[in-house]
Formats: sequence, C-alpha cells, structure tokens
Amino acid sequence: MGQPDHPPHVTIYTDGACSGNPGPGGWAALLRYGQHEKLLSGAACMTTNNRMELRAALEALRALRRPCRVDLYTDSQYLRRGITEWLPRWIRQGWRTRNRQPVKNRDLWEALWQEVQRHDVHWHWIEGHAGHKDNERVDKAARQALQERAATSPPDLDETAVS
Repeated sequence: MGQPDHPPHVTIYTDGACSGNPGPGGWAALLRYGQHEKLLSGAACMTTNNRMELRAALEALRALRRPCRVDLYTDSQYLRRGITEWLPRWIRQGWRTRNRQPVKNRDLWEALWQEVQRHDVHWHWIEGHAGHKDNERVDKAARQALQERAATSPPDLDETAVS
C-alpha cells in the first residue's frame, strides 16, 4: 500500500442524514484507494444531522489501518470549518466557543481530532445535491442506513449538551 516514505493516498466522501433534528439519522463514507472501494454506513435512532456528518468522517478515518494521505470531501460546512478553523481555538479555550459556551458534540470532535493526527488530511467542501456522483452515492447510502437501520440502532447524542 505505498512505500514506507510515501503514505497511501485515500480519497473519502462522507455524508450524514437526519429525519428531524434531532431524530433518527444515518451516515455513510466512501473510501477509495486506487481501484479499491469500501462503502461504510451506520445509523442512530436519535441524533442530529451534525453528529451524523461528524460520525461519517470519524468512522472513515478509523477504518484506515495505517497513516495515509487523505483527501476528504464533505458537503458539510460545519464539519469542514469546524476541523480546519474552529477546533484549534476550541482546544485553546478549554472547549468553549467564542461566546464561552461548551462546544457541542465535543466527544466526536475530540475523537475526530485524534484520528486526524494519524493522517495527512486535506478537507474539501463540495456542494450537496449538485450532481457530484460520489457525493450523491454517500447521500443515498446515509439515507438508506437511516431508513433501514435507525429504528434498531442505539442513539448517538451529545450527552454533555445543555438542554
């Protein structure tokens, strides 16, 4: 899978879906290495769309067995801006926002940050529902996971969020 000084290059497309917010949700990720593809998906009986977007990226990076060079495509500005702009500030500020509120979904942000440290990840935003073949594929897989598995899946909620 690549030479020791050249990590493998993996392309990942992710998406999350939610019926209601909060409500049942699903996520999906397409991982591509050369001619090889793997489609991952999961669901939760109660969650939010943002958590499903985060979960898709997290599970995709967790699936990589060794450090990789990754191009990760998402239609979620929350995910892309969160990881590239907001997260370093949240960490410096003790997991508080600019308004001194606790960061929502901290558990997933922390887990995602750990996974990102293992890889050389380049984050890309693509417009959702704009006809991009791979984005449409993960959107369909996330919605399918929601429909077929959410009812029997455990919840995926931010337990630290203030109601």
